[in-house]
Amino acid sequence: MTDITRVPLQPVASGALTKLWIGVALAVALGGAVAFESRQKGLSVETRQAGAGPMPAATDYVLVNYVGHLASGKEFTHGEHVPIAVSGVIPGFSKALQQMQKGGKYHVFIPARLAYGANEQRDQQTGEVSIPSNSDLTFDIDLVDFKSEQEVMRQRMMMQQLQQMQKGSAAGAGGGAAAPAPGGAPDPTAQ
Repeated sequence: MTDITRVPLQPVASGALTKLWIGVALAVALGGAVAFESRQKGLSVETRQAGAGPMPAATDYVLVNYVGHLASGKEFTHGEHVPIAVSGVIPGFSKALQQMQKGGKYHVFIPARLAYGANEQRDQQTGEVSIPSNSDLTFDIDLVDFKSEQEVMRQRMMMQQLQQMQKGSAAGAGGGAAAPAPGGAPDPTAQ
């Protein structure tokens, strides 16, 4: 027969089990807090008034009304009937535009990583910081209309031809001033 060596078990010190469970609970709570803080809030497009029809593509041009706010609620920009190339704006604004329909009104949340990130933006006239670095942004956007790149190019060519014809007729008529573009519509591709 074999001899079995016996090792006596030591009793658990009083309160040690409680301390162990408190440590486990704190570790779980700390891990949850770190996970919550590190998760990145993504782009959010909330429909305030539904539009109709197709959505703009990245290559399209849109005509929008918009108001931009910082997380504090401070307005940093606004515009009415502004022509914009969908691919010519910050990534979050571009992605949001591609989720909208003509005639719709939207509230958009853009996290800093899809806006300007660590780059602060300054007012070109005053030099003041208008958008601090790492700022989340919100916009209220009305998508008035949009056109494909081909439609915009056709309109641009027609406008150039019209202007050339007006210059030619103005030169023959004594050099009068050229008339404004029909409808006073801005050129959405002008920078």
